[in-house]
Amino acid sequence: MSWRAHIAAIVLIPLAVIGGLVGAGIQVPVPQWGREYVLRFLMPEIAEAVALPPIYGPQDPTLPLVVIDAGHGGRDPGAMGADVLEKDITLGLALALRDELVQQGGIRVALTREDDRLLALAERPDIARRMNADLFLSIHADSAGEKSAISGASLYTLSKRASSAAAARFARAENDADRLNGISIGDQSDEVSAILVDLSQRRSQVASSEFANLVIREGEGKLAFHPQAQRAADLVVLRTPDLPSVLFEAGFVTNEADSARLTSSDWQEEFATIMARAIRIYFVRRNSP
Repeated sequence: MSWRAHIAAIVLIPLAVIGGLVGAGIQVPVPQWGREYVLRFLMPEIAEAVALPPIYGPQDPTLPLVVIDAGHGGRDPGAMGADVLEKDITLGLALALRDELVQQGGIRVALTREDDRLLALAERPDIARRMNADLFLSIHADSAGEKSAISGASLYTLSKRASSAAAARFARAENDADRLNGISIGDQSDEVSAILVDLSQRRSQVASSEFANLVIREGEGKLAFHPQAQRAADLVVLRTPDLPSVLFEAGFVTNEADSARLTSSDWQEEFATIMARAIRIYFVRRNSP
């Protein structure tokens, strides 16, 4: 047999076997290549606005409203560690924080999801905007692949470099809106509208950074922060020019210590206590004359 025939046999025979199994309806197992194995799936398209979630706590509309976003969900598991999924961690933390804020009173709370459902990225901040929220907090966990030594929590705000681009996109999409962050943008030219949105974005970024700093201050020595605890990036869930928005990365599911901490009910309660305190201080400062 020639070398060409050998190569053809090596390539074609396994394909023929797999094709026959699939054709017979037999499921072929997919190999797991460690933590860097990637799951791919189709994200849902936003056909229409999702229903707004219930508001917990006092029903006084003059009180501040916090929308908490548990990252991932449904067929999107997020980061995966040993026996732990990001979507489960984020939902547990979101529910713990909601319960803590409701118990303390004085602040209204809503969650983008309260169960294992999938939401598109753009839907999450859109829910907060439609509810006229005063603060949007998206909770996530990270993965470092095989670099299991990397650990620690961090907070993300929208990057300054991304600010102008995000503001321009928002201005084009919202040019017919009446008001933005208390500023009228109706009946304005594209150029004026873009400037007003940029000013609003800067204002929201200052507030977002202020809240992130409070979380780091209140959680120092307790939330086990990454050495680079505060970061900035052009993340879809933070593109809210008229709403202070922060993404909290609770830790790394690929780190054994972080994973144990994130799934601990005691740590989740401590997280909720610290985050609730930071939220209260933030609103006291923002509402002070």
